[in-house]
Amino acid sequence: MDWQTLIDEPAVIAAAVLILGLVVGYLVGRLNEELLTASGVPEAVEGTPFERTAQSLGTSTVEIVARLSAWFIYGIAVLTAIHIAQLLDTDAFWLRVTEFIPQVFVAVLVMIVGFIVADKSELTVGEYLRSVKLPQVSVIPKLVKYSVLYVALVIALGQVGVHVVALLILLAIYAVGIVAVGAYAFKDFLVSSAAGIYLLLNQPYGIGDRVRVGDQTGIVQEVDLFVTKIEDDSEEYIVPNRKVFEDGIVRVRD
Repeated sequence: MDWQTLIDEPAVIAAAVLILGLVVGYLVGRLNEELLTASGVPEAVEGTPFERTAQSLGTSTVEIVARLSAWFIYGIAVLTAIHIAQLLDTDAFWLRVTEFIPQVFVAVLVMIVGFIVADKSELTVGEYLRSVKLPQVSVIPKLVKYSVLYVALVIALGQVGVHVVALLILLAIYAVGIVAVGAYAFKDFLVSSAAGIYLLLNQPYGIGDRVRVGDQTGIVQEVDLFVTKIEDDSEEYIVPNRKVFEDGIVRVRD
């Protein structure tokens, strides 16, 4: 058997395609890892539960996403090599696989991004609402997280051909229920935020002013969307902006 005949052998071509795919997959994975690192993704996902879980397994979010792109190319190379070597004499199977693999890749990527965005949203919302002294507020970060995850799941299932009409209907019902229940459960929260917007826009008092709200007197330390912080000697009062409107505020002049 001469070299030309050997080169024309399907098994040899398949092996060459497989080797080339492994090399290209490795290089693409490394390149994506460097690009994600350079774009600041590690800092963006730092502290999220997904990143902590990845680190406990000896990897990171960036490495998982980079390896996912590499595994995608590995999979395409393997399937191409199998097809060239004629190990599977089923063109219909090959056609379905080539259509399905990219969809699975996108679906997995959507879920990974969904987990990261959900975790980051929970942390961000929790940090923003940390100063709000209302018991109902502690539910909001979790609510945001699972809402993002649900949307990511619907998108991922849609990518792999699952009919998501029922899930979209449930999402709509869920959204309406959240609005209705939230409006009732967080009415004090909403009133305080509305009052906070008014106070921030009109500024009837500012930081450093000595004021009295109901029985509490002190110097204003901070005014945000939800509360006004007043300090008197060693005591700090955190007054919901709703209470400012209900009780009125007196600015004490020296």
